[in-house]
Amino acid sequence: MSGFKLLDDSSSLAATDIPAGKQACSSDQPLGLTVHSLPSPEHVLEQDSRRVRSGRWKMMVVFLVCAAPVLASYITYYWVRPEGRRNFGELIEPQRVLPDLPGVSLTGQKVNLKTLKDQWLLVSVAGGACNDLCRRHLYLQRQMREGLGKDKDRLDWVWLISDDAEVPSTLLPALKEATVLRVSQTGLSDWLSAGKGHQLADHLYLVDPMGNWMMRFPADLDVSGAARAKRDLERLLRASASWDQPGREPVH
Repeated sequence: MSGFKLLDDSSSLAATDIPAGKQACSSDQPLGLTVHSLPSPEHVLEQDSRRVRSGRWKMMVVFLVCAAPVLASYITYYWVRPEGRRNFGELIEPQRVLPDLPGVSLTGQKVNLKTLKDQWLLVSVAGGACNDLCRRHLYLQRQMREGLGKDKDRLDWVWLISDDAEVPSTLLPALKEATVLRVSQTGLSDWLSAGKGHQLADHLYLVDPMGNWMMRFPADLDVSGAARAKRDLERLLRASASWDQPGREPVH
């Protein structure tokens, strides 16, 4: 009896002496390992290609957003021009580009007419003696330019002298902000043309910054006509505001 009791006690002791953690370990299962397969090279290349395409589309969207004002101004200027009934000046179709025509300033500087592009040009033509119509045109050119306010530096007023006559000294102070060049009458006639029944000196002409003669104002312009012509200028300057910049010093 006593032997059996000792055996039972020792068995109970052995069971209670085993720490709880050790008992738990006896029932643990081996840890499972999950093996993930590596992506195939084709899959990696396809993902890279998608990222590149996505990046290009984003860059294209950013470019279009930035370019939108410039594109809109080009479309407005070249395709959505005001109807003829709104224009005071006559649109020239087809436009005529500034010719490769040599000119000489009043100080003897040689200037080719083609170099005058990149700026809006309001042009008059007259002999050097400058009769009353010539003086009126020069006055109106200056007034129309000044009337543009902050945009006046985007417009040059140009007097093209078509002969060798001397310019009156009394006119020189008024021409400080004008571009004045002597050019041949023949060269001018090959580029510009007057309205029916008129001569070149009867009109004012407008040249865009790309060097295209694109508008002719009515003959014998007066003050009220100049105000209407200025409205044409203002509309054109608004339409070209995104790509036309203030230009250069006048050529004397």
